[in-house]
Amino acid sequence: MNAKNGIFIGVIFAAFILGFVALKQAMPEAKSDRIYKAIKVYSPYKFEKNMAGLTIVDIRDGHKEKPSNADVLLRMDELDQKWGKKHLKIVGDSVEVLGDNNQSIVKIFMKSPQEQEWVKKFYGI
Repeated sequence: MNAKNGIFIGVIFAAFILGFVALKQAMPEAKSDRIYKAIKVYSPYKFEKNMAGLTIVDIRDGHKEKPSNADVLLRMDELDQKWGKKHLKIVGDSVEVLGDNNQSIVKIFMKSPQEQEWVKKFYGI
């Protein structure tokens, strides 16, 4: 193999590695599907689809946020985590969703210790 082929293969390999690293950074962390979906119903942040991609809308006041397409899922996680610190409380084997006035809205039963650990880790409670 001559030097030109070695350089060409090195550049291709470097581009592949950089693309893989960028993809990993743009991916949100894994979630416990059952609990996340049950809690997400009460979150005030929703996605709005448009021609340019996704917009995050706060349904309480209608405020719209348009992060880049690469960062939209990470930003949604940040907003959900911030909301969860204030509005979620673990009580025994369940997580309690609290309203703005600290009143209990619903209790969601957690089936396993892994779900409880995920809630504590993801929402920081």
